[in-house]
Amino acid sequence: MTTSSDFTLTFTGRWTLVRTDELTSSTAPHITTRELDEGKADSEEVGQHVEQVMKALESLVQEPVTTPGGASWLYVHQVPVRRLVSQVVRKLLALSAWSPFAARPGSIATMPGQALIGERDSSAQEYRSYTVTWPGIAYLLGAEGSPAPVGLMPSFTYARGGGSISPRAAVVALSWSSRHAQTLLPVLTEVSRRGQRSLLLDLATDPTQRCPEPENPLITVCRIPEPHLLASGGVPRTSSEANSGFVMVGAHLILLDRLVDLVACLLEHSAGSTQPSWCATVNVEAWLDGILATARPVTVLVGNDTSPLGALAVHAADRIGARTVYVQHGAWVSGAVAWPALHCRHTVVMGERDAALAANWVRRADAEIHVLGQPRFDALTLVDRPSQRRYLERLLTPEGGRAPERIAVWACQPFSWDRLHAQAETLLRGMRAVREEWGLVIAPHPAQDPRALDFLSERTEALRTAVTDAETGARGCLAGADAVVTVSSTCGIEAMLLNVPVLELHLPGERTLGLAEYQAAHACTDAVDIAATLSHLAESPHRTPVSDRAKNAVCRWTGTTAVAIAELALSPSS
Repeated sequence: MTTSSDFTLTFTGRWTLVRTDELTSSTAPHITTRELDEGKADSEEVGQHVEQVMKALESLVQEPVTTPGGASWLYVHQVPVRRLVSQVVRKLLALSAWSPFAARPGSIATMPGQALIGERDSSAQEYRSYTVTWPGIAYLLGAEGSPAPVGLMPSFTYARGGGSISPRAAVVALSWSSRHAQTLLPVLTEVSRRGQRSLLLDLATDPTQRCPEPENPLITVCRIPEPHLLASGGVPRTSSEANSGFVMVGAHLILLDRLVDLVACLLEHSAGSTQPSWCATVNVEAWLDGILATARPVTVLVGNDTSPLGALAVHAADRIGARTVYVQHGAWVSGAVAWPALHCRHTVVMGERDAALAANWVRRADAEIHVLGQPRFDALTLVDRPSQRRYLERLLTPEGGRAPERIAVWACQPFSWDRLHAQAETLLRGMRAVREEWGLVIAPHPAQDPRALDFLSERTEALRTAVTDAETGARGCLAGADAVVTVSSTCGIEAMLLNVPVLELHLPGERTLGLAEYQAAHACTDAVDIAATLSHLAESPHRTPVSDRAKNAVCRWTGTTAVAIAELALSPSS
């Protein structure tokens, strides 16, 4: 796949994209697209332009193509379309920030046959982060030519199995990640304790994200047939979508019919449960309709109602009159969502601060928000701290030597490679500057590529470090740590509830959990902050626990969240 680093933008009477390795020495203004991509755009300005473009796109598509069930492509795929538009806006703002182009803006000529859509680097194992290429930007700005094949190469190992069992069930739940399953299974267990049957639909395309087979006879796992999410195929165009129109992003005029072309390319070739193609979306809807028609549930339970499969499931549930309940499975950060993104009738959030965010994000006038906590955290009441400490010490002393006096756990997340490298470099510099002895255990995210942290082997000299096994992760060992380091992982919330000190990596451009705002974490903006915080923790082993008020603001923790959600799901009226 051709990446943005392969091109240079140059002016030779007109703006032209050429392959960098074919550019001869020239005094004409020129810049590599890698340099343009490295520019930092103001996030607020980006957000404003994205909203403007999305409104223009929605107004253009007066009669959108829908699934047989009536869900429009812009409703189901709102998240991937917004992310694509965000990449378009960032690239256009980068052009405006380069003075030679700003002084002489215009269309950009490019070579024919170039991919318009590509993939951004990410350490995620299955999730693909799509972007517009620079030839795609040229196409949007009016370059001659027609849409070319996209530079997407689906490389997933699809989950095997496809049972068609669909018994009657009071509750139907959907999962396509291990975090969904860990969040929803405790609720289904409580449903079964009330004598009710439930059905867990497993739509994972990554085998590592599949639901475990429950031993409870009242919980049935039904896995989607493999071909349903293998299908590729785009959105058919309608006459209303082919009409010309434009929207301005700064000094740039975007041709909206061409933006629809780019979106159609994305929805034709994207793949996997996180971003299914349009054809796969139609297949999944038909499968869901069949399941729901047989199960006839009172409630449909989801761990994500914003991404394509979640939005599709809520739409299908609404059509049969089932109650819809969304259970917040991950941490929310302020500013992460800029539009009404929550589709369910009922939204269950962790803490009071999440309720305020949810109130701004719900789409429905009759939406109800419930502050009940996180079902995964119910088990924290039974956590075995000594056992987890022994696990950490074994990792850091594989040959039975002396364990370090203090151990920090880094709860990683599947960020882009650049962000991951920046976080690692800052953390390791901080740890090297600490006088006291600290060991570092690195815990990859469940959705992270196993190779994502290989680069650390060359950077951890003079430090005692180890990596957790995939089954344990941060959740399985953080209770035994002296500190937990994270950007925005829910593991930071778990650590806070257990009174394990949390270091929030508040690096430039990162959104954190915001625990420091509640005096529930230490905000670290650089390596100096990290070193100072670790030294302080080493010198002050007896710390004042986080207040109950702060904990409740972040996450209500009673050990009975799953019970409360089960009662909501089975209540006679909504």
